[in-house]
Amino acid sequence: QVHLVESGGGLVQAGGSLRLSCAAPRTIFSVFVGFTMEWYRQAPGKERELVARTSSGGSTSYADSVKGRFTISRDNSNKRVHLRMNSLKPEDTAVYYCAGERGGRRSWGQGTQVTVSS
Repeated sequence: QVHLVESGGGLVQAGGSLRLSCAAPRTIFSVFVGFTMEWYRQAPGKERELVARTSSGGSTSYADSVKGRFTISRDNSNKRVHLRMNSLKPEDTAVYYCAGERGGRRSWGQGTQVTVSS
């Protein structure tokens, strides 16, 4: 498992941008690079959904709802993963969670709130 800490959430107007960061301060580099890192979100009354994923090899994938607007990136040397969110919409409002998956086991961060006003 990996201890994850998110930051960067907040309130933004529609059309604006935010950058979320997720750090793994207690994990050594050689372990972190083996994790698939993911961003999920959960809006009130809805199920948690996968937003973006980056594999240990650096490949990325996105939910259709965020393709072309969100970018996931990983900084292995600093044991971080980021989610750049552009052209934000009110429907992007949710608690965003960072997750690390390895060997079928997934660890979660505490979540960070993103609110997009219209």
